[in-house]
Amino acid sequence: MTLPLSILDLATIGKGQTAAESFAGSVAMAQSAEKLGYRRVWYAEHHNMSSIASSATSVLIAHVAAHTESIRLGAGGVMLPNHSPLTIAEQFGTLETLHPGRIDLGLGRAPGSDQNTMRALRRDPMSADSFPQDVLELQGYLTGPTRIQGVEATPGKGTNVPLYILGSSLFGARLAAQLGLPYAFASHFAPAALQDAVAIYRREFKPSAQLDAPHVIAGVNVIAADSASEAQAMFQATKRARVSLFFGGGREFSDDEADMILDSPQGRHMAQMMTYSAVGTPDVVIDYLDSFGKHADADELIVAHQSPGTQDRLRSVELLAQAAGLVAV
Repeated sequence: MTLPLSILDLATIGKGQTAAESFAGSVAMAQSAEKLGYRRVWYAEHHNMSSIASSATSVLIAHVAAHTESIRLGAGGVMLPNHSPLTIAEQFGTLETLHPGRIDLGLGRAPGSDQNTMRALRRDPMSADSFPQDVLELQGYLTGPTRIQGVEATPGKGTNVPLYILGSSLFGARLAAQLGLPYAFASHFAPAALQDAVAIYRREFKPSAQLDAPHVIAGVNVIAADSASEAQAMFQATKRARVSLFFGGGREFSDDEADMILDSPQGRHMAQMMTYSAVGTPDVVIDYLDSFGKHADADELIVAHQSPGTQDRLRSVELLAQAAGLVAV
């Protein structure tokens, strides 16, 4: 494997599991990733989702950073329209001050929630329209000069926390290119525009103070296991869990019910979200990732280990690192 590998930790709350147990699993995953030679671990902002515990993203990053030593940690990403740029600059300026040289800040413009949750967040439905201006305002607080006269981020000013634009459409690709920032494409759940977005980003990229050449991070799902049958069983369990998440309305479907929904047009559409998934024994997974990296024209892959249980995800992290020849710390 020639491309660097990173991890997107979805901070999954498994069936019968608590949020506290999810956080313990995130710490264990980051510690394993650090030991095995992964480049970074990111956490995504989601709200009102009973199976995802990373809603307070910066707090989770702080907790994991306190239990690791060297691996880069960051948001993949913060949904900036949910927040004021000053608040995010202060949060990530604090993280960088406490953990120098280890913090990334990926930014998205999606709500990370539904319409009712947007209202609960006090978010203006039009706030996504100001995303480019908000990114520049945030950048000013972290790198200087400030774009709001007389307002500085403390901590934050001069920390130069690196920014990344996250996206699943051509909009993010063009913005990242225009601002000269790294671009992370969410192909692990939104595969359709991957190649077009990356091509636009590379073609339109303008060097900046942060980055002198394009840098593409592509997301991909991974389930690595000791046997092919075990990996496929975990993949099916993951898809069933998504059925309950997207269609359950708070209830859990039985396996038979979930399989029936997966066979429906709506279920097949949901399954297409996981088009880019490497599932199998380590040799099969690494071959897939090598091919996917070329397909995505990526400079780095960020993998979402989708096995349903904490120990299975940790095993997947380990097996992939061994197969990829990552250098243990």
